[in-house]
Amino acid sequence: MENTYQNDERYFRAKKQIEEIKGFYGNLASYIVFNSVLLVINLVTSPDHLWFYWPLFGWGIGVVIHGLRVFNYMPFLGKDWEKQKIKQIMDQENKKNWE
Repeated sequence: MENTYQNDERYFRAKKQIEEIKGFYGNLASYIVFNSVLLVINLVTSPDHLWFYWPLFGWGIGVVIHGLRVFNYMPFLGKDWEKQKIKQIMDQENKKNWE
């Protein structure tokens, strides 16, 4: 029974991770398409005044952060930090219960 529960839990974690990855790739595709359209609009309407790079830069920061979070490369507040905090809080609770 325990093994089935662990397999189910791992399956749902993996499925959640896949959904997050799909969400990131959707965000990345939107970023590329939308900013390509903005580039074309900018070059057609006012090639002497380039403004397309502002949304490219702003949204790009968001895409990078999203990718770092999805692929677990966050140097701060990542999954390892979360696991450590959960363990710390649980240890504190156990300590309080024993006192």
